[in-house]
Amino acid sequence: MHPQLQEKILAVTHCGVDRRESTGFFRVALGLYYLSGLMTKETLDFDKLDRDFNRFIYHSIGKGHSITSILQYMSGEKVVPVVESKRFLRAFAEHCPEVPIENIPFLLGLNLSVAKDISKIDVRGPVADYIERQRQLREAAEAN
Repeated sequence: MHPQLQEKILAVTHCGVDRRESTGFFRVALGLYYLSGLMTKETLDFDKLDRDFNRFIYHSIGKGHSITSILQYMSGEKVVPVVESKRFLRAFAEHCPEVPIENIPFLLGLNLSVAKDISKIDVRGPVADYIERQRQLREAAEAN
């Protein structure tokens, strides 16, 4: 992880109003960057990639967190208030323009499909509902 990326994620983190919200902002911003980085034709060294992300996570929010736990967080209901937060969306758009906010539903869907393949969990629920609402909003906007 290059220092500029770390600074961007921390800038989004600092836009949270309390520790809980800031930690949610950190998790989602980092998770979105991680997921968007998977969208490449290059061969990825997941051991190195995960090690770099995990080191940054440990130094930023402490032990007990990892890229795996962040991706799990992003497939659960706690992610929805973050991705629906105007404060988060504004901060993420400002500090992290390389990952357009309109890609968030796609990236969350990607994460859900991977979670389903790995753990065989049912992906129906709050995150899938959020993705569907965003699809409907996009289609309604395109129709007008």
